[in-house]
Amino acid sequence: MRVSDIMTTDTVCISDQATTKDAHLLMSSRGVRHLPVISEADGTLVGILTHKKMISTVMGMLTHYGNEGLDRQERRTSVAEIMDREFQRVTLDEPLAVVVDYFIDNKLGCLPVVDDNHKVIGILTSSDFVKLCASLLKQ
Repeated sequence: MRVSDIMTTDTVCISDQATTKDAHLLMSSRGVRHLPVISEADGTLVGILTHKKMISTVMGMLTHYGNEGLDRQERRTSVAEIMDREFQRVTLDEPLAVVVDYFIDNKLGCLPVVDDNHKVIGILTSSDFVKLCASLLKQ
């Protein structure tokens, strides 16, 4: 099996020019925990923003600025300031046997799936592996 067999193709991405508030609202409204960050200039993958990073960022803002200043600070802080710039990515043809070990060894929640031009074509999450496991167990 390969990444293409189980990845999520309806990927929710966010621009590197968006604000932390935009990311917060997008994660909440779309029910996602990982946002690939794409360059507004050329649409290539430039970072990843996780739910864990969002919680940490928002809690830090809340502690520092209080309830009154949280919204203002979220609107002032760009996604590019808080996204992870060092991250792994995979391609469609990566074998799942290799990728699953990488997930386990690095305690990852997701890996963006990119094409040869570094454009996001999907995302592989730990939930995708759980769905695969459930399917195999039911067989």
